[in-house]
Amino acid sequence: MPDKHVKLAESFFGLGSFLLELLTVPKTIDELWHLFSQALMAKEYPAQHSFENVVLAVDFLFSIQAVKLNSNGTLEKFDKLKSNGAL
Repeated sequence: MPDKHVKLAESFFGLGSFLLELLTVPKTIDELWHLFSQALMAKEYPAQHSFENVVLAVDFLFSIQAVKLNSNGTLEKFDKLKSNGAL
């Protein structure tokens, strides 16, 4: 029976933060899934998530403008300072 509390690693918020760490260079969603699967097998991430959850976490990251698609169609971190012309 589920309880009232969700562990951070089990949430889209926690999963999204882990996926952001994996985006050191632009990657496709398949590459991101492959890296996440490897992290699960190596027990580097404490909660199991499906491919669908990874896609939903990436959607969440899009909605808060943490990631974007670049001109090559790969995911990359969204740098708000560069996009606003600052620095």
